[in-house]
Amino acid sequence: MKKVAMIVWNEFLNDARVLKEAQTLQRAGYLVRVFALHTPGVTREQERLGDGIEVYRVARSPLWKWRKRDTQQRAAHSATSNQGPIGKTSLKGQVLRVVARAWTHALLLRHMVSYRADVVHAHDVNTLPTAWLASRLSRAKLVYDAHEISTSREGYNSFRHIVGVVEKSLMPRANGTITTTDARAKYFARAYAVDRPTVLQNRPRLSHCSASNRIRDELGLTAAWPIIVYQGGLQQGRGLEKLVRTAADVPNAYFVLIGGGRLTQPLIELSEQLQLQERVRFIPTVALADLPSYTASADIGVQPIENTCLNHYTTDSNKLFEYLIAGLPVVATDFPEIRRIVRPNEVGLLVPGNDQAALAEALNKLVVDAPLRARYAENARTTAATLNWEEQESRLVDLYSRVLAPAPGKPLK
Repeated sequence: MKKVAMIVWNEFLNDARVLKEAQTLQRAGYLVRVFALHTPGVTREQERLGDGIEVYRVARSPLWKWRKRDTQQRAAHSATSNQGPIGKTSLKGQVLRVVARAWTHALLLRHMVSYRADVVHAHDVNTLPTAWLASRLSRAKLVYDAHEISTSREGYNSFRHIVGVVEKSLMPRANGTITTTDARAKYFARAYAVDRPTVLQNRPRLSHCSASNRIRDELGLTAAWPIIVYQGGLQQGRGLEKLVRTAADVPNAYFVLIGGGRLTQPLIELSEQLQLQERVRFIPTVALADLPSYTASADIGVQPIENTCLNHYTTDSNKLFEYLIAGLPVVATDFPEIRRIVRPNEVGLLVPGNDQAALAEALNKLVVDAPLRARYAENARTTAATLNWEEQESRLVDLYSRVLAPAPGKPLK
């Protein structure tokens, strides 16, 4: 069996895209091992998933206990002083962070080289240099999967130049490339003079989850109002502050945000300041296996992402497809890739980016018009029958066949 080493810079607990790709390749006859990060007390260092995928995790830092103690001290300082959180990391802390990250990459590199994979598959640019070096040392093929445009991505401004240098140097050396939308594929082809990457959208597997009262029961929602759901990271640039404020102008509906991130507490505080805490509710990040049942217990899916960077402008995102699979009508920002899904399939309403009034108008329209919601919901279910992971996974298998094909004139091993 051909062996595949996938590398991710996360704990590989809720990474739906990487899991689906690993499953597809495993079922196609490859032996897949995912190299990820280990958090003591949270993850297991080694495990084998039900479908045979192996997971090997490396601790984020050799100084894990010191980092944990330092974090506790910083939190205690913030709680007992009037200065608020310590905003800047000391020079010593910055140096230790760099050393710790380098140590982690070195361990990942060593384990991947020892695995002797036939293909090293890098997920996102922060794993690309390590994956490239592993492929060179083990004489493996390299596949680069660019989930984002990291040279124009929320929160990546200080790394933009470095990211550009890394991708410009290494992306042309990959034997195969992948990204998530047609717009992003065009960007990478132009920016780095490479063949247009294979497009694998962030679609979920086709599944059926019956509508239920899971959200209503869990949160104790008593009014017979529609539930508007947002699911995903609670991060900057996603239009979430605007969404919470919009709730004041959409009175006969519940707003439920499922997920976690840096904005969790600020959004909770904002809802309280606006006295919307009864109608704006929060559910922490849930397991991937449970998420569909939450989604299917809502009535409207919303994606109010903002045009803060090229990465956002070229997205379609997991959540949009997850709403369709669950049979939800959607209200989403009118960006090109989102428009290509929503408009021709008539699954919801599009609104201009960063327009709170338009967002409120669209949501109110669906809240008060049950027949319109039902029509869009039926269209969503029909659309999901074709816009799912199963419909596109053959592209990944075909890419691997091309990557591993012997060069012309060379015999098969």
